[in-house]
Amino acid sequence: MTALITGASTGLGHDMAVYLSELGYDLILVARSKDKLQQLKKTLPVRVKVIAADLSKTENAVNIFRACKDMKIDLLINNAGIGEVGSFEKTSLKKETELINLNVTALHILTKLFYKKFRKEDQGTILNVASSAAFYPGPLMAAYYASKSYVLNLSQALYREIKESGSGVQISVLCPGPVQTEFNRRIGVSNSFSPAKSEEVARYAIDMTLKGHFYIIPEIKMKLSIAASTLLPSFIKSKIIYRIQSNKKPL
Repeated sequence: MTALITGASTGLGHDMAVYLSELGYDLILVARSKDKLQQLKKTLPVRVKVIAADLSKTENAVNIFRACKDMKIDLLINNAGIGEVGSFEKTSLKKETELINLNVTALHILTKLFYKKFRKEDQGTILNVASSAAFYPGPLMAAYYASKSYVLNLSQALYREIKESGSGVQISVLCPGPVQTEFNRRIGVSNSFSPAKSEEVARYAIDMTLKGHFYIIPEIKMKLSIAASTLLPSFIKSKIIYRIQSNKKPL
């Protein structure tokens, strides 16, 4: 069995790689930092292929598929993602474009290409990492929230197509709340709530994916929050998120 993980050098991607190696999966690890990937590779007791690539340059997503298209891959995990925080008038257009390229376009390309490969083989699983943010409008993190809504809606649509076709392919979508990773440090703010442990979220996500679950929402509090969100109009949800983001403190 072989799994391909993007954003594998740190955080959830790193911890998913560790857990999958414990389950006996060989790994293809993708991230920008070759050094971090090589360090991780040394600790894992399975065969590991390292691909250093910046997926905000979307041609690299196609190149990754070309490098792996003749390999037997059982699990694709689209985990790579970045955020940008601030009012829409002040956030960097360059950073937002990179965010869209990474969170949306690269994920779409890899999902599309590997899905077509999996359909031909009538097997294979895709795990797309979205966020609880996907269920809300996101003032002060507008591009990030919108990107995760895209991931969720794309995954939902593909899930229905798979079910209607009777295909042996599977898709899952992970929608965690705040997780204890480098994400907030990179965007320069603190978490508003106590974050979940990355290792626990990674293990839960893999376990639920391998059991065939589509929606994967770690922690009861996030399940309740997302369920409650479906009862609220968008203007109320946007007000709630605005207050949450406004209360985040710069690091």
